[in-house]
Amino acid sequence: MKLVNDFKDFLADTVNLNQNRITQLEARVEAIKSFLRASDWEPTISTFIEQGSWAHDTIIRPVDGGEFDADLLVKVRRVDGWSAAQYVKELGRVFLDSGRYADKTQIYDYCVTITYADDCKIDIAPVVMDREYQGTLEVCDRRNDKFDESQPIEYTRWMREKNSYSGNNSFRKATRLIKYIRDIKKRFSCQSVLLTTLIGHRIEWLDKDSDPFADTPSALQTIMGRLDDWLQARADKPVVQNPSLPSEDFADLWNDTQYANFRNFVNKYRKGIDEAFAAGTRSDSIEKWRRVFGDEFAKGENVKKAEASATQQVRALLLEGAAHLDSLVDNVIDFGISVLPSWFRTPPHLQAPRWPPAENVSRNVQVFAEYRESQYSGRRHRINSGEALPPRGGLWFDVRVNKFQTVPTDYYVRWRITNTGAVAMALNKGRGGFEKPIDGDRRWEALQYRGVHMAEAFIIRRSDDRLVGFSEPFYAVIK
Repeated sequence: MKLVNDFKDFLADTVNLNQNRITQLEARVEAIKSFLRASDWEPTISTFIEQGSWAHDTIIRPVDGGEFDADLLVKVRRVDGWSAAQYVKELGRVFLDSGRYADKTQIYDYCVTITYADDCKIDIAPVVMDREYQGTLEVCDRRNDKFDESQPIEYTRWMREKNSYSGNNSFRKATRLIKYIRDIKKRFSCQSVLLTTLIGHRIEWLDKDSDPFADTPSALQTIMGRLDDWLQARADKPVVQNPSLPSEDFADLWNDTQYANFRNFVNKYRKGIDEAFAAGTRSDSIEKWRRVFGDEFAKGENVKKAEASATQQVRALLLEGAAHLDSLVDNVIDFGISVLPSWFRTPPHLQAPRWPPAENVSRNVQVFAEYRESQYSGRRHRINSGEALPPRGGLWFDVRVNKFQTVPTDYYVRWRITNTGAVAMALNKGRGGFEKPIDGDRRWEALQYRGVHMAEAFIIRRSDDRLVGFSEPFYAVIK
């Protein structure tokens, strides 16, 4: 069953970025524009350009305490003698020198990011116009000090044209729903520009006013079906051209393992969507839609939840202790880390912190992880907590406080690494103790043993060896 009205409520109540956040975002962007125009930043500003999901109207509400990003391009005239890096560095300087933005500013490769106390980040990137010849737009790569051609206006036009082929903005709404699946399930990695490009290629001019795009659930089923068919025909990572700049391959944002994982889970969710459509009763259909979207879908309905049986099975498996059977890993891969009970994170071999707590202990500590095929080689790829990983390569764990700030030098970091699973425990590799970083505050961990493993960051004050903060566990699920 399609349950069109339930989808309308689900988008409004859960998926869509709510209006007060949009209003606040717009006000912040206008303040940034006014600030830059009045600043001493040398480039002459031509105009500002909205980019990304904000411009495409596919931005969604952050899930699980995450953040939503808005991208703002500053279109400027070239400054004689300036390198690419200089545009970004000088833009960062202007914000860092201000009383208003200094404590919110971080400089990255292509942009300056302003992070607010709530869940909003605004990325401001300079775009240089007409540098080599009339009509060119180039973003600035600070790290490699080079200019890269970009066509953000054309890409936004392409996305809006794709939406125009659908009825009732169903393409745009289905795009938000697919992004929501990615964010709430955390089963696959796919950066938004790559995901929206893949989705955009699934609708063409001949689909205009057709039944497959007449409403939101129909558009969702059509897009996921077409995307799955396309992926299943390509066992190896394909080329995904930027439609506005064909020389750019967005598939470079994946490694081969991430592509294979994405391909598998699109197939899984496509089947789940088809089953929800085919359900004969409203109750059965809601249950099946919840397998795809979680309990927030039709949340006023009292129906059987698919995750309940999985949670029950996981609890039974955990009675075996930390040396649980491999089937627990399968349940976590299928349903996400939400099926794990809270006491999973405290197995018997876990060591308690040995540092006395400070007067205030912060929980605003975040762990991030990047996958590499080996410790110092191979491409880096950001990994989500709970994402299924192969038993090879490894993860570089890093830590931030207050969402984006590095740990101050008068504090030090210790990592608690806890392994679970039958193989690790049989080999006495459960660990659960504290380890030192090996590169700054970062720690490398090889991926070897099938199981659901945890990494936590603890921050200790140097002056008195007191614990001042610690993170939530980062779950590494090894297949």
